[in-house]
Amino acid sequence: MNPILDFHLQQTRRQFFGDTGIRLGGAALAMLMAKSGVPGAQAAASGGRVYPPLPGLPHFPPKAKSVIYLHMNGGPSQIDTWDYKPRLAEFFDKDLPPSVQGGQRLSTMTSGQSRFPVAPSKFKFEKMGKAGTWVNTDLMPHMAKMVDDIAVVKTVHTNAINHDPACTFVMTGREVPGYASIGSWLAYGLGSENNDLPAFVVFTPKWPEGSNGQALFTRMWSSGFLPTRLSGVAFRGSGDPVLYLPNPEGVTGGDRRAMLDAVNGLNARNAERFGDPETLTRIAQYEMAFRMQTSVPDLVDLSREPASVLDLYGAKVKEPGSFAHSALMARKLVERGVRVVQLLHRGWDQHGSLPAQLGNQCKDTDQACAALLADLKQRGLLDSTLVVWGGEFGRTVYSQGKLTKDDYGRDHHPRNFCMWLAGGGIKGGQTYGETDDFSYNIVENPVHVNDLNATILQCTGIDHKRLSYKFQGLDARLTGVENPKPVKALLA
Repeated sequence: MNPILDFHLQQTRRQFFGDTGIRLGGAALAMLMAKSGVPGAQAAASGGRVYPPLPGLPHFPPKAKSVIYLHMNGGPSQIDTWDYKPRLAEFFDKDLPPSVQGGQRLSTMTSGQSRFPVAPSKFKFEKMGKAGTWVNTDLMPHMAKMVDDIAVVKTVHTNAINHDPACTFVMTGREVPGYASIGSWLAYGLGSENNDLPAFVVFTPKWPEGSNGQALFTRMWSSGFLPTRLSGVAFRGSGDPVLYLPNPEGVTGGDRRAMLDAVNGLNARNAERFGDPETLTRIAQYEMAFRMQTSVPDLVDLSREPASVLDLYGAKVKEPGSFAHSALMARKLVERGVRVVQLLHRGWDQHGSLPAQLGNQCKDTDQACAALLADLKQRGLLDSTLVVWGGEFGRTVYSQGKLTKDDYGRDHHPRNFCMWLAGGGIKGGQTYGETDDFSYNIVENPVHVNDLNATILQCTGIDHKRLSYKFQGLDARLTGVENPKPVKALLA
């Protein structure tokens, strides 16, 4: 993308049109203005879709029409959730064998420790479901009932050992800022079936007090080098979900429409003159904001939700900004044809007091995660909605700081961690991959973060190698250049 070159190209075209007298610039202006003059014109010009798919996409029939990504920011401990290691009890407070650690990279938070004492999980695990999936039933009693609908991947691994690059990596396929997030890629390739809501919506729900809430950066839902209208739209957890949703006192919907028509006309003239794609984004976003003034109040209205559904999500479901409320909103959004919904829940970074803090995190999210799956399933939406749960890395088997049988902490561990997937395109009731007795190294079926992203794209009908965008002279892809592959064993 070179705005100066685009400007000169625009100039050359206009001179050509002026010299020949054809004046096709007027037609170009009409297309740029699209919906500005006549309501619905933009959608009609793009085949009835405000967010149309790219030509030729999906590459093959998709199993999932929408994606809900539940990101547990901070790095959930795989040893205390999904990767049960019964033999660890024998090693309590013994040093992790050097042969297991194998000279692997340590973070600065534990590299100076004189000892690396093994900390077994203090929680109860049980085999659940027809497949006998091991799950922490102390902390996740609700998800324990849903294991036949999910595929647990125990061998996800990543490149980064610190939060910011690891979060950036899991969402964009790169550790450095500036690349497009997975939600933006899906919106770019597949568009959205809803003309009155964004293609990509983000929630950042509240987390329990006393937890170590790592910072969230907008790059996790940014469009990067893709058109900025494809960035995730973050809904607020208090007040109006979107700022300035109601019209000011004395301003009618007709007044707002007339103002937007005038502003969009001026912006369209600038777009024709300078060729700046950001001006087109401004036009599109103004139009979407106008549409959301009607669609969002209906979206957040829970009065028509049956009591049985509200009870399913738990006591906090009526509290905007809670994880339960966000999960219900995610269901309502995909029900309306929104392509991607992302929930980013903070507080999963337990370097100390892990049992208490992890307990608080699971108490805040377990029921709502299970309810989301059950709600989608009972509405016939789970088959067409891919749900993804996970963090940016795992936790060490050895304790950080003081260790007792009931209290311990864990440092960052990028070598292996757990994620689960459910719904559209995924074969539930299975556990994929295996780690050693210390949940420290992968011994079977490793899954790189970009393998997982390739799998997500596969479920939505996209061949990850064929979805690219020219950036800095390269055909950039979500999944990078190291030839990752979808995990076929996970696919239904």
